[in-house]
Amino acid sequence: MSKNGQSLKEAIQSAFATGTILIALAIAFLVYFFVLGNPVNFEGGNPKGHGLPGNYLAIVYKGGYIVPILISLVLILLTFSFERAFTLRKAKGTGPINAFILKLQGYLNSDKIDEAIESCDKQKGSVGSVMKAGLKKYKELQSDTRLDKDQKLVSLQKEFEEATALELPMLSRNLIFLSTIASIAVLIGLIGTVLGMIRAFAALAQAGAPDALALATGISEALINTAFGITGSTLAIIMYNYFSTKIDNLTYKIDEAGFSLTQTFASKTK
Repeated sequence: MSKNGQSLKEAIQSAFATGTILIALAIAFLVYFFVLGNPVNFEGGNPKGHGLPGNYLAIVYKGGYIVPILISLVLILLTFSFERAFTLRKAKGTGPINAFILKLQGYLNSDKIDEAIESCDKQKGSVGSVMKAGLKKYKELQSDTRLDKDQKLVSLQKEFEEATALELPMLSRNLIFLSTIASIAVLIGLIGTVLGMIRAFAALAQAGAPDALALATGISEALINTAFGITGSTLAIIMYNYFSTKIDNLTYKIDEAGFSLTQTFASKTK
């Protein structure tokens, strides 16, 4: 890919990330005001009053303005999880990777380099892209009489490293959002809970007399933020570890394929 093409791709991906965050925030606040804060959820149709008995939408609404922020984090998490799942599925290519590597090995043993390159085009994905770059270098080095065996091996390994370096950022892109949400969702939820507790005790103090029902209601509303925060953080940790494992497995397959090609080249080069 050319430098201009790479820059354009990065600009599009950056715009996608920024757009996702802004859209998630907009949707979260719309849900907060028009769904959770719908007057039909409250006594007398007043969102500033008490919610109807058993109406959980009203309880969540009473969590305060931290609630839409937490909702937006969950939406961002879901969006980037789907995006990573699609990207990694595409990076895996078509067909089993192990069978693809064995097929390439058979072509290399028979010196069918062009057929191996064609197989990479059919496989697509990250492994196919890296192997295609390595095979082209392999073919070039076969006819190069200026370099000795060790120099050719170094050149082939360098080509693999460069091709791999171009693929890895694409695999791990946007995982930073998942790890960030895993870290901050609980903290933001706790901020909302603390603010809610402050409001509950302040209202109790102004009433002048102990009101166990009002206090219990205020505490339950405040804890909504903690529940949202813990849920978001838990989901983010699960998805981050899941995608990290997928990326590690794919990286291992790339390294395995590169090592196989290098060893084959070393055994066939004098």
